[in-house]
Amino acid sequence: MGLDPQIARLLADAAAKDPRGIEQLTVAEARVRGGSAPVDAMVPLEDVPVVRDVVIDGAVPIPARIYRPSAGILPLLVYFHGGGWVVGSVALSDNFCRALANASGCAVLSVDYRLAPEHPYPAAADDAFAATRWAAENARELGADATRLAVGGSSAGGNLAAVVAQMARERGGPAIAMQWLHVPVTDHDFARPSYIANATGMGLTRAAMQWFWGHYAPDVARRGEPRASPLRAKDLRGGPPAIVVTAECDPLHDEGASYAQRLRDAGVPVTHLEYAGMVHGFMSWASAIPAAARAFKDVGTALQRGLA
Repeated sequence: MGLDPQIARLLADAAAKDPRGIEQLTVAEARVRGGSAPVDAMVPLEDVPVVRDVVIDGAVPIPARIYRPSAGILPLLVYFHGGGWVVGSVALSDNFCRALANASGCAVLSVDYRLAPEHPYPAAADDAFAATRWAAENARELGADATRLAVGGSSAGGNLAAVVAQMARERGGPAIAMQWLHVPVTDHDFARPSYIANATGMGLTRAAMQWFWGHYAPDVARRGEPRASPLRAKDLRGGPPAIVVTAECDPLHDEGASYAQRLRDAGVPVTHLEYAGMVHGFMSWASAIPAAARAFKDVGTALQRGLA
């Protein structure tokens, strides 16, 4: 279908405000700028009855925020934000997590894992696994059911969710009931067709991903490790059922679709939700893009069914 016209206008607005690619910025500048979407296009602030900050015991204390959309014992989704392992935070993901909690009916634990380049690979993966293990051990205190524990994330956060699912299988726990991967990074191959076709003009660029990888995993030889590129894992059998979201006009489209297919080939149940005309991270633009708003409903329904 090609790029959605509404998405094209949003990208043009963002480029008019700041035409620099993230690879032209310092890390500090990139963190100040945050996302590339105009503020009025972002997910609207939704009311959630309980929102509170917590601290997770890991190798270092890990800040996090819990969202509870209703009373009672709820399924629990441990969420990892996007931002190429370099930018992003619990605070920047607040609106997104509120909408996700309301759409899914899950308690959502949003994790402020350590960022590169100060803490390069595998620090983020280690934090993500530690947070998931802590969530399983402390589910009752969070008002959640440890037997209905899911991991999920967007972009680099989707990478971390996939990695945690693999680590939990290899290490004998915690038991994960579902993995939700939103436009995930699953590999470090910049020569895939979607990287070439969507290298520029689609928000996230090929050059930006090279910049992110350069900060997160500067040792190129380690990028092929499954904790960095989960698509490179030799065996995906026995993983939790997956919801994989891909966008047609995303440089990461092909690696997300490939991961969904590899999971299927390994006998893992997969719900693959693909959105025509959408770009990387499109769900964050739910105020302006009907397909993004629909994606929240689709993902929420799939999580409800999977964690029922």
